[in-house]
Amino acid sequence: MGAIRAQGLYKRFGDVKALEGVSLDVPDGSFFVVLGPSGAGKTTTLRAIAGLEKLDIGSVSLDGLDATRATPAERDLAMVFQSYALYPKKTAFDNIASPLRARRQPASEIRTAVERVASLLHIERLMERKPGQLSGGEMQRVALARALVREPRAFLMDEPLTNLDLKLRVEMRTELTRIHRSLGSTFLYVTNDQVEALSMADRIAVLRAGSVQQVGAPREIYERPVNRWVAGFVGSPRINLLPCRPEGGELVGEHGWTLPRPRWALGESGRPLLLGLRAEDLSLDQREESASLAGALYALEPLGDRTLVDVDVGGALVKVKARPGTNGAQGAPLKVAVDLDRAHLFDAETGDAIAR
Repeated sequence: MGAIRAQGLYKRFGDVKALEGVSLDVPDGSFFVVLGPSGAGKTTTLRAIAGLEKLDIGSVSLDGLDATRATPAERDLAMVFQSYALYPKKTAFDNIASPLRARRQPASEIRTAVERVASLLHIERLMERKPGQLSGGEMQRVALARALVREPRAFLMDEPLTNLDLKLRVEMRTELTRIHRSLGSTFLYVTNDQVEALSMADRIAVLRAGSVQQVGAPREIYERPVNRWVAGFVGSPRINLLPCRPEGGELVGEHGWTLPRPRWALGESGRPLLLGLRAEDLSLDQREESASLAGALYALEPLGDRTLVDVDVGGALVKVKARPGTNGAQGAPLKVAVDLDRAHLFDAETGDAIAR
């Protein structure tokens, strides 16, 4: 069992408000990701759940039992850190075995347990090497194996892939999801990388300035952001946000464009709005019946599998994901087709999403 529930967590460091009422409900066996920028309170949340940080207000329960005053050892949660924290003079085998030796388990049981997790992580060949003889990815696997061998209640992971290069990060994302499926254990994972969150998580909590903005499945977070901030933080490139106001059956933009009102927003009043358009919901392939924005080519960003096109729409730059090989001269006139069924609208003052 590994269900985790954090309720109303508050924590200050002097004048700095690190946590402002954070609540998380992490189901047993889930891969739950806390996503947010630096300084959002992600690590403080993890440390509070682990019992390493004393809360000002709030409670933590594990498997339905109050653990707020329990020691880290009593909580039985294994942590995997951004830094590998391996013993430099010990072999990989000895590093992995260290928590079991601390429990004074028999040598035969320790060897069986270490060999089992080494096999799971495909690091059998590394057992006699010391950290100085390992690559970054290999050290991270050894650190992960040391946590796995304990068979704890749940795993808490604090940006464990940050120090790896891009290729290794992609490989380790795949490995972590495979390991999670194999074990069926609870993973509570902290990151500022939206790709990690969207690709690995069952559920995501988006954190900003110590406050939870939204909790949901990855697709829900991406396609139904609750406010402008979540929409801008999740997604690459960033969502296009265009100021506008509703007039009759149209949206009239500050930069001189007009579009039909989305069907789901016909009841909106005349308040100032922001039209959110993701780059993949725009196209340079114009169909006669398409809603469109007229503009001029500003810049091209060839990315191999696609081209990002910056279009100047009355002074506002709009990013469009176009086909590879797209080209043109700066200033050339363009029409950008808009999929209004996938558009977003936000209140310009509060930033809250207009419900569909």
